[in-house]
Parts: sequence; structure tokens; C-alpha cells
Amino acid sequence: MPRQRTTLQRLFEYATPYRGRLAWAIAGMVVYAVGSAGLAYLIKPIFDSVLPKQQDVLRIAWAIVGVYLLKGIGSYVSSYLMADVGQRVVMDLRNALYRHILDQSAGFFAHGATGRLLSRISNDVGQVQQAVSETAGDLARESLALVGYSALLFYYDARLTIVCLTGAPLIIYPLIRLGQRVRRTTRRSQEALEHLSHLSAEAFTGHRIVKAFGTEAHEAEKFRRAGYNLFRTNMKVTASLSSLPPLMELIGGIGMAAAIVYGSRQIASGRLTPGQFALFIGTLFLMYGPAKKLSRVNANLQQAIAASERIFEMMDAHTEVKEQPGAAVLAPFGDQIEFRDVGFGYDEGPGRIVRGVSFTVSAGQMIAIVGRSGAGKTTLVNLLPRFYDVSSGAIFIDGVDIRDVTLASLRGQIGIVTQDTVLFDDSIASNVAYGSPQATRDEIEAAARAANAHEFIAALPKGYDTMIGERGQRLSGGQRQRLAIARALLKNAPILVLDEATSALDAESELLVQEALANLMLNRTSFVIAHRLSTIRRADAIVVLEHGRVAEIGRHDELLARPEGTYATLYQLQLLEGRKDERRMVPS
Repeated sequence: MPRQRTTLQRLFEYATPYRGRLAWAIAGMVVYAVGSAGLAYLIKPIFDSVLPKQQDVLRIAWAIVGVYLLKGIGSYVSSYLMADVGQRVVMDLRNALYRHILDQSAGFFAHGATGRLLSRISNDVGQVQQAVSETAGDLARESLALVGYSALLFYYDARLTIVCLTGAPLIIYPLIRLGQRVRRTTRRSQEALEHLSHLSAEAFTGHRIVKAFGTEAHEAEKFRRAGYNLFRTNMKVTASLSSLPPLMELIGGIGMAAAIVYGSRQIASGRLTPGQFALFIGTLFLMYGPAKKLSRVNANLQQAIAASERIFEMMDAHTEVKEQPGAAVLAPFGDQIEFRDVGFGYDEGPGRIVRGVSFTVSAGQMIAIVGRSGAGKTTLVNLLPRFYDVSSGAIFIDGVDIRDVTLASLRGQIGIVTQDTVLFDDSIASNVAYGSPQATRDEIEAAARAANAHEFIAALPKGYDTMIGERGQRLSGGQRQRLAIARALLKNAPILVLDEATSALDAESELLVQEALANLMLNRTSFVIAHRLSTIRRADAIVVLEHGRVAEIGRHDELLARPEGTYATLYQLQLLEGRKDERRMVPS
């Protein structure tokens, strides 16, 4: 129970900014409850005066209309305002969860599947919406109505009221047990739905591989099994929810039977008029609707608690790179970048990916970082914009530890172009201007020209307004890469990180991209991770990594002069592979 209260408290804290709307909603509920009790109150004069004596017919008729109008106004005001608050709370919760996920480190996304993250944002938050709008409204509105009905019954005959409501406590224990079962099964249901979302996102993202290997049936079967698991879990929730109304009706029927036995004796002895007895019976019937709704409120709250627990588990996960209190703004880069005994590992301990890396880069230099696969090249450059924080050592820009400056000022001075080009389902102009929202169309076009992208853009039907699809799938690899370079050019950052930006391109595209990269690196400090060692001959220095450590540092010619060195070995291996490829291409 304490955990439930904590989860609900955290959930309803999001409604705190909307106290005014909640107050008006509660006022509407009070009006609704007064109208409901007023309707029950009119039953007695109908049976005692209107039907047997034809007295006060018009007054009672208008009173009935007035009471229904009052109920209608109260119901509309409370329902509308509670739905309004519920939608606002859900919007705020979804926004907070989305921003929290975005703020996490790169390691978080490496371990969190996209489909599962999307499920938390959509499915879990959607499950909560009912609790903070409909369920909370029903809880307050129907509870007030029941209080009004009960007060009216006690006013007329306390003993008969006690007889009628004897069955009410019997339903408390089943309600608690049912709620616990609903919460457990709802959590399993949300987990099954999350798995379904994960499978869908994975298959849709990798649709080309699915088609290439002819595994559509296999993926469909995986989805079918996951869907059947979700169906079974949902049916367990439905079975739990469906068991309560019959129980409610049974207990209500017992109370009604007891009321008829007791009431008939009271009427026979003259202690109760037919109108009073009709009021009791009619009020009991009127109470059944609110009582039935309230019986489902606990189950709905348990469903919301299960979803809320999953949401808050995500929001309590903190892997984000945090700014120091009072972090300073990094001054424009102008001198040097120093990696000083830098080490990094995802987990503390001996299994470090990068260990004891030290080197210095002067402004305007091009530094190449090479090594075998898994040597730690990409991890090393990811430490510069603080996608991760170093586990040991430090990185300094102009003598300032990058952990002591704001993330915005640090990342604002770093442009990145990677092998896996990330573009968005938007126009070409919007993708080029991503991160530079104030850029004019002329500036966008100038950046595209410098990136050798203007010609193919101009040839498209809508030019710079052409939509490029998810991840730019309507463009070729070389075209996507040139757009990424144009985006970096427009940002005009003094520091560049180029992570194997040409390794996946054909020869013609690579020439265009290489020329675009040359324009991009002009007068900038560049960190280049290169797959083809022949492309980094002009580097001012080459840092060779092996098993996360610096094996060698020097220029291309200097490193080749060490035939036993790691760089020379890698270079010779690439030359041999190139000659084999050339022989394969020669026709026999």
C-alpha cells in the first residue's frame, strides 16, 4: 500500500498546476450530487401526494425538470473540466518523460530499444490518462452522489438504511483482492504491448534485410506469438474486471430483499408510509449506478498505478551527462584541445574501452584516429561533445575542463558527420538548417553548394522543399552524406568530428563527398576517424589506437617508417586487400 500511495501521489502531483480547474470541477460534482439526492427526494411526494391525491402535480413536474437540469449542468461541468485536467496532466507527463529520455546519455540509447521507449511514451501514458480524467472524476462525482443518497435515507429512517446497506462492507475484501490482481496483470499486459511495439519497430526499420532474406513469414510469426501473449494477458484483466458486476448485483439483491421484508412490516404497522418506502427502494435503485461505477474505479486506478510505476521507473533512471552547478559558458575555441590520461568504460572496473589516452591538438589541425575494429576510436571522439563522461582523466579545451562548461556552449562549437547519416522526415531545407533555425534560404543554398549537394537538390521536383522520407530513404547514400556535410557547414562550428564519413560510399560519391569534406575542414580543427588509411595522408598527426590505448602518434610518413608498427601493419593489409579487389575486377 505505501508504494501505491507514493505512485499515486507522484501521478497526481502533475495536476497541482490546475487546482483552479479542479476546484470548479468539484463544484460541478457537488451540484450533480445535490441534483441526484433531489431526484430521490421527489419520490416520496410522488407516491404520497401526486399519484393517490393528484396534489401538487405541476409543482412536482417542474421540480423534476429542474433537478434533471441541475444534474445535467453539474455532470457537464465536472466531466468537461476533469477531462481537461486529465488531458493536460497526460500532456505534461508525456512531455516530461520524452525530455527525460532525450536527456539521457548515449549509453542509455545503446541499451534501450526504440520500440520499448516509444511504448512507454504512448501506451503507458495513455493508460494513465483514464485514471487522471475519467476515473478520478467518477471517484469524486459518484462518491458525492452516494453520500447524498445515504444522507437522505438516514434522514427518513436510520434503521431501514442500516438494513439496506448491510451488504456494502461485504464487497470491500473482493475489491481489494481484485485490485491487486488487476495491477499485476495490467503490468504484464503493458510489458507484452511493449514487446509488440519493439518487434514492430525492429521489423519496420530493418525491412530491407527482412525482404532480402525472405523472412517475412518468420517476422509475422514472431509478431503473432507476441500478439497472442498480449491477448491472453488482456483476457485475464477482462476476467478480473468482469467478475465484479455479478458480485455487486448479488449483494445488492440481498440488500433489496432485506429492505422489502423489513419495509413491508413497517408499512403494516403504520410506522412507514408507502411514499417513504418507495423513496427507499427508488433511492437504492439510484445508488446502484454510482456503486457499480465505483466498483470499477479501484480496478481502473490499479491499472493506472501499474502503468505509472513503469513510467516512473523510466524517469528514475538517470544516465544523463549532467552539468556542474554554476557551469560556465565555453569561450570560442582558439588555441588547443588536450586529452589528458583519458579513460572510459561503461562499467567501473578493469573492462575499460579507452585507457590512458593522452595527446594535444592545436587549432586548425587535422587529427586522424585509426585502429582495428573495437580499438575505441568512436568512443574516444564521443567523449569530446560529452555524449559520455570520461571515467578517468580529463579533456581540456583552451585549458578548461569540458565538464566545467555548459553542454550547450560545448556542443555548439562541435560539428559532427558520421557514417550512419541521421536525417529527419522533413524537407531538404529543414534538414540542412537543423540546429540553425535562423538560417536564410540563401545561407542554406550556400552550404549545399559547398557540400556539392546543390546540383542534385535542384534536380528534384520541389528542390529544397522536397520531403526526403524517414532517415532520408528517398536519397542515395552519397546524397544523404552531402546533406549531413551541408548541415555541419551551416552550423559553422570550429571543431569537427568526422566518423568514417566516406567508408560506405561508391567511388564517384566518395570523390564528391571528399571534396565537400575538404571544404568543411578548411580552417577548422578536425578529428577524423578513417576506414581507408589512404584518405588521411595529409593529416597533421595520426593517433593509432590498439586495445583502447595509444600505440603510436605521428604523421603518415613517420609511421610508415616503422615497419613493425601498428599503423604500418594496417596500411600494408589495406594495400594487399586493394590489390586483391583489383584482380577480381579484371576480366579473365
